[in-house]
Amino acid sequence: MTTSENSPSEIYDVIVIGAGPAGENAADYAIRGSDRTAVIIEEQLVGGECSYWACMPSKALLGAGAALDHAVALPGSRGRVTTSAPDASALLDWRTRIAGRDDTGQVEWLDSAGIDLIRGRGRIVGERVVDVEGRTIRAREAVVLATGSTAAIPPIAGLADTLPWTSRDATNLLEVPGRIAILGGGVVACEAATWCTDLGAAVTMVVRGETLLPSMEPFAGQRVAEGLRERGVDIRFGSTFTEVSRPDVVDTGYGRIHGGPVSATIADHNGHAESLEVDEILVAAGRRPAMAGLGLDSIGIDPSRPLDVDDHLNVAGHDWLYAVGDVNGRAPLTHMGKYQARVVGDVIAARASGTALDDRHAATSDHGGIPQVVFTRPQVASVGVTEAAARAAGHAVTVSDLDIAVAGSALESEDYRGHATLVIDGDRDVLIGATFVGPDIAELLHSATVAVVGEVPLSRLWHAVPAYPTVSEVWLRLLENLR
Repeated sequence: MTTSENSPSEIYDVIVIGAGPAGENAADYAIRGSDRTAVIIEEQLVGGECSYWACMPSKALLGAGAALDHAVALPGSRGRVTTSAPDASALLDWRTRIAGRDDTGQVEWLDSAGIDLIRGRGRIVGERVVDVEGRTIRAREAVVLATGSTAAIPPIAGLADTLPWTSRDATNLLEVPGRIAILGGGVVACEAATWCTDLGAAVTMVVRGETLLPSMEPFAGQRVAEGLRERGVDIRFGSTFTEVSRPDVVDTGYGRIHGGPVSATIADHNGHAESLEVDEILVAAGRRPAMAGLGLDSIGIDPSRPLDVDDHLNVAGHDWLYAVGDVNGRAPLTHMGKYQARVVGDVIAARASGTALDDRHAATSDHGGIPQVVFTRPQVASVGVTEAAARAAGHAVTVSDLDIAVAGSALESEDYRGHATLVIDGDRDVLIGATFVGPDIAELLHSATVAVVGEVPLSRLWHAVPAYPTVSEVWLRLLENLR
């Protein structure tokens, strides 16, 4: 039950278009423990963007530099470290082993879960009907869109013609460029600047706004900018490219290649312009839902607009059509796409069996309970809403804000620098947002996520005692700050 050639049926209970983590989970949860049938349609690799071009390779590239930083932070190990730069060849090999380009294991998992796979491009051609390159597949119950997102290339003069990198190119680099410019100031841009610097590239970040990570608490972007600048990254805030050219692009007939540098003009908000020459430009200026070619117009949906889904992930006006992950734009993070997929699988299964829907069947964490980690140095971990967003939403906001300076952090590094903020809804006395910045801070996040999603009263959080001596003791200091 793994390939289109061997698939015995053209009718399934559930059709999923897109075999990334969200699509895999949606199909699995929709049929698990039942005799229902599911098929996934995928034109690229099973496992999707995260496995091969995003989460996994990017975190593999970031690990060695973080490990070296940790080693030099303490006496005893510091003197044993002879270089602050990772071994580029070994690191790229590690990245390749982590990401790979073979989806055999993922296909075997589909088979073990009883999910069929059809290789090709899926296109909706009617209610519960999908065409796969001339082959008609029908769904008895539901069609789920899980096609992810694609990198956006801004309409800057000459940019597209210079063959700029997107995140896929950056995570799959084979040779480290001597000079790279990164357009953008979000998560992809900041993480790429970190690993490119680790690998020895001279990095210039061109950031339209006045801060990095603009959707997070202001101190998060400030601390990440400080960390990048300490590593030699040149950050140009309030700037953008106005013109880009690369004269050595050649069309071989099999594709375009280049052999020369990129020339760019950078202009700031005051109209000052200067020239920059680099070996590569990475465009990390956002992503857009991947809806082109899905045939949505055949069922009256405008593919140029974000899909309108409810908390059951149903596409408005079509009780058989669902959308999960980046394609619906609600929470474009892999773990949130998988969460939505678990919800939608349960919804489809419940509706197929006539079971009433309850809280388990609603993607409520999309509203104010989204966790995220930025694997820069320092790391950033956040969940829920920022202080500014909470005030804008009309909450009676109380904030606990302090530097992380506890016994556990002192043991982590002689020069530990971290910061934490809790955002409290004063009317309900519950946590609605938390942000932590510091070395290896990601593992603090789930406790905050549980507190936010569970709406745990502060009076109960006071009795959640952090172990000593750990960095998590910052929770005690944050709560003391509120008493």
